[in-house]
Amino acid sequence: MSRWIATFIAVACTLLGISAPLRADPAPEAHPGKANLHQAVEDGRLRQMIGQMVLVGFVGDSPDDDGYKRVVKQAEAGEITGVIYLGRNISSLEAVRQLNKGLQQYATAPLLVAIDQEGGRIQRLTGEVGFREVPSEATVAKTMSPDEASVVYQDLASDLSSLGFNLNLAPVVDLNVNPSNPIIGKLGRSFSADPQKVEAYARAFIEAHRAKGVLTALKHFPGHGSSTKDSHKGIADVTKTWSDKELLPYEGLIASGDVDMVMAAHVINAKLAFSPDIPASLSRATLTTLLRDNMHFKGVVISDDMQMQAITDNVSFEDSVLRAVMAGNDILIFANDKHPDPAIPEKVAAILSEEAQRNPEMLDRIKTSYENVMRLKRKLGSAVSQETTVVRER
Repeated sequence: MSRWIATFIAVACTLLGISAPLRADPAPEAHPGKANLHQAVEDGRLRQMIGQMVLVGFVGDSPDDDGYKRVVKQAEAGEITGVIYLGRNISSLEAVRQLNKGLQQYATAPLLVAIDQEGGRIQRLTGEVGFREVPSEATVAKTMSPDEASVVYQDLASDLSSLGFNLNLAPVVDLNVNPSNPIIGKLGRSFSADPQKVEAYARAFIEAHRAKGVLTALKHFPGHGSSTKDSHKGIADVTKTWSDKELLPYEGLIASGDVDMVMAAHVINAKLAFSPDIPASLSRATLTTLLRDNMHFKGVVISDDMQMQAITDNVSFEDSVLRAVMAGNDILIFANDKHPDPAIPEKVAAILSEEAQRNPEMLDRIKTSYENVMRLKRKLGSAVSQETTVVRER
């Protein structure tokens, strides 16, 4: 067992014996008094802060589609931090380019324009619309050196950037410890079962994207590679199959400062969450004590899609939002895939703002997440002010 995992377990076990809630790293400022709390909630900044925590999918592939018009309005109002593309949004490369141009044109703050473009089976942009596809992670690691992979991934990042994408929700750094895993191993989504090899190829992926101005997200923390089920379809419990070596790629990449985002998985891991019922994405012990405090991750924590069945079948919408934020997620994804709900940003804002008015700790979490997101967005260029307490006004 690695030294920092042992430390995490010792600290977490101690914390379980006290009533004080776990806190994120860096530690939030002291709770404001009632007057300051009221001012922070009422001065209009709170809704803007919450907006930077919501990333949504939309229905449509044309500027004339109602779904697209809705997210443009939400972007203009500062109600969302970005959008995620699915295959349904892609009719042609030029159409995508124009959609992204329109979104950024009207946004109150630069948007994260995200896509899952891992390679192989998981790529929304395909050869059918003229996009230059890349092999799966498994194929890349079997047929190329990290240097050769870097060339492939630079081309990928360049192509994404040319279309207006600035966030690729990849690479997968799950270890291929279960080749029969229906959502990782069977789909060729893992570089290897060897943590060092995974880290090397993931670094090539990240650095290639960074060179082209595209952010990346490691997934699926704390490890989905050993699962026997697909968390899109229900609970995937890795408690008995997971091992701490699945954290090694994260440890190495975080230590070298190469990580923009970490995506929290909807897997049950009682070894880390200290509960057989709490998925990693809703677990403070996993996202705050382990990832923030022990692994010293300072970037953005982003949830996997909050509309996956592992969440929706087991937790109410309101509870899932509250628990995800308190656990340590900075951005919540709502892909609006099977059951699109264009009012998600408004619903999330209502839930979190109401909680923040009565709970200073929630207000602290919102502030911290907002600062984390705006710091990340500054990597995208000068369009984001160094001042992270207000969103750019139009």
